[in-house]
Parts: sequence; structure tokens; C-alpha cells
Amino acid sequence: MSEIADIEMEGHLIDSQMLTRVLDKIMDMGGEFEIKNFRIGQKKNDTSYVQITVNGEDAAHLDRILLELHALGARLVEMDDIRTGIAPSDMVVPRGFYSTTNHPTYVRYQGSWVEVEHNHMDCLIVLEDGHAICTPIGHIKKGDRVVIGTSGVKVVLPERPREKTFFGFMSNEVSSERPSGELVRQLAQEIIRTKRAGGKIAVVCGPAVVHTGAAPSLAQLIREGYVDVLLAGNAVAVHDIERQLFGTSLGMNCAGNAISGGHRNHLYAISEIMASGSIHNAIAEGKLQGGIMYEAVKRGVPFILAGSIRDDGPLPEVITDTSKAKDAMDQALRGVDMTIMLGTMLHSIAVGNLLPSFVKTICVDINPATVTKLMDRGSAQAIGLVTDIGIFLPQLAEEIEKQKVGMKPASCLDRKS
Repeated sequence: MSEIADIEMEGHLIDSQMLTRVLDKIMDMGGEFEIKNFRIGQKKNDTSYVQITVNGEDAAHLDRILLELHALGARLVEMDDIRTGIAPSDMVVPRGFYSTTNHPTYVRYQGSWVEVEHNHMDCLIVLEDGHAICTPIGHIKKGDRVVIGTSGVKVVLPERPREKTFFGFMSNEVSSERPSGELVRQLAQEIIRTKRAGGKIAVVCGPAVVHTGAAPSLAQLIREGYVDVLLAGNAVAVHDIERQLFGTSLGMNCAGNAISGGHRNHLYAISEIMASGSIHNAIAEGKLQGGIMYEAVKRGVPFILAGSIRDDGPLPEVITDTSKAKDAMDQALRGVDMTIMLGTMLHSIAVGNLLPSFVKTICVDINPATVTKLMDRGSAQAIGLVTDIGIFLPQLAEEIEKQKVGMKPASCLDRKS
């Protein structure tokens, strides 16, 4: 091992397993390390500090190790200002550009640390008038000053909450073998706590919410102010409106029975909205008098309907340009404190890519692969609950209602088995 570098980390290194992950990564990549200084916090809220010498076989090997450690929150002891390169053309980036993670990130500019604005994963950092802006490659313009390399870049990993909360209790695992009633109660508490603190909650949902009969519960949550942003696709709106106008979704009635000719009802629903010009107009005309979209419009909750190639219609409000839809979703998610993903793999992963790692995220799906893929693609902060949306959402709405009126939620020890 001929090349060395000193790195440092600070935070709750032990209970958040940050130190373990860094040391494992060094060994997995064939490097060596020596812990030169380790100061352990003595009290609950005290942080720890460690300084480690990392050894690589040569400069290239060491650089590969340091790049991985940087994403885990480690930084060089001696930090210079960031380096930048100029984008030669629109959507063309300089060699060696820095690719962002979804963790809070800072860049050292003129001797001071500047926070990267609107940070999320797989973007670039553009320096503009002293501001560091997280920028997707599709928004890179010729002449942009793009950060290159990791020098002068600091990543701060989220740490385990020090207080006992739903998200601290759950951890990012995926399992159906959990006391779902207890978890629903804890999630209801977290939702109420977030709203009382002035927080913002986004809901991402797929058409399963309608097909399973859970739409009235989601509509109730929107009506009562527990949803601040609604993200979905054309299908959610179409089948929600179909249910309101014809009492079916995908041609099935509320009892799950196919109706003769019912497979055409979603097309009739699209036609009715097109005749009115928009969902908003259909509500104003009195044509649409309930459901998820009705409550969102009435409550003034912004909604983004992102289109896909399989859409029928689509409805007028659907954004069919996927790049524009992504930008609209990104804008709507800014300032969100919690995101609840319900029965959609496509939109859950898309939204996960736009969320900073400090946003509390729960993904509820009957398919455990949905949550696994979400985490595998970088949304490590997400926790998963494997259950039927049609059972989960009504339970959640009922539990929120109970807690709102001051009924003390029973713990699992209080309930009879």
C-alpha cells in the first residue's frame, strides 16, 4: 500500500453504524486503514469523532476508495475549495463531474461551507453567484460552472433519531410479519405530530387505491388536511372519476363483480371530463361531486398527474411530457417533511429519486419487491409495510380520527390477544 490519505467523520457514528459502514467499505475494496483518533460521545446527545488513515495500492485505487467513503459521510481532513469545470454545451458535462447523493451536501467555496440547494440523487452541482444548486443533467446549460471531483464537497448522512418515533422504531426493513395494527397507530401519531408542527405531507398513489375500495379513506385524509401534495398518474384520476360517475373501477362494482359493458366506463369517464374541459370544470359544473380528485381540488391541494405510454386519454390535467412531469414533481416536493407511498412501484421509485434522505418515507404495498426496489435504487431512508392498501388506508383514516378527538391509542400490551 503506497498511497495514503487522512479522512474524518463526526456524528453519532456508533449507533447509526456510520463508522462500521466506512471500515467495511475500505476492506471490501481491498484497502487498509488505521484509526488515528477516536473520541466517543459520553452522553446521549454527544457526537463522536474519528480520524482514519486510509491506504490504497496506488493513487487510482485510493481515489476509488475515497469516492465511495465520501458518499458515506467521510471527508478529507485537509479540504480545499471546490473545483469546477465549464459545461461545453447544453446537457454536456465536464469530465470528472461530482454526482450528488440524496443526503444533505455542502461545498467549500471561498473558505466557507455553502449548502447545496434542493439536493437529491444523481444530479450535478452548479455554482452560480455564490449559490450551489443541485441540477439535473437535463437542465445543464452551456457555460455552467459544474463541480468536479470530491475535493471541497461534504456529505452529511442522516442519523438515527434520538427520540422514540415511528420512523426510529421501524428502521428500513421490509416485512409482512409485523403487528400492522400497532404500526398503523404509530404512523397516525407521526402524521398528526407532523401536521401540528406545521409539516408538509405528500401522498404518492397508484390505481390500487381505487380498485381496493380505499379511495374514500384517501379522500377523507385530503378533506381533513392531512395531505399537502398528491402525486399520481392518469389511472388514479380516471378510475377515481369512473367510480364517482358510474360506480365502477376497471368495470368492477364495489362488490368486486364485473358489470356488463363496464370495461368501457373508464373511457366514458375520460369523455365526460374532456367534454367539460378539465377536472376542475367538471367539479364546477356539478358533474363530479366526490372522490380523491374532487377533494384535492376543493381543498386546494396541488396534484401532479404524470403520464405514461399506456394511458388512455389522457385526462386534460395529465402532464404527458415525462421531463416536464418530473420537474413538476420535483417542485411540488420541495419542503415536504413526510411522504407516504401507496400501491405504486413506478411512481414510488420516481418520487424516491427526487427526495432528500431526511424526508420521512413509508412505502405501503402488497408486493414486497416494490419497497425492496425503492431502497435498492438509493432511497435507503424508506421503510416498508407489506399489506393490502384496501385494509391499510381505512385503518389509518380511522386511527387518525380517533387520535384527533383525543382517544388514547391502545398499545399492543393493552389489547387482548
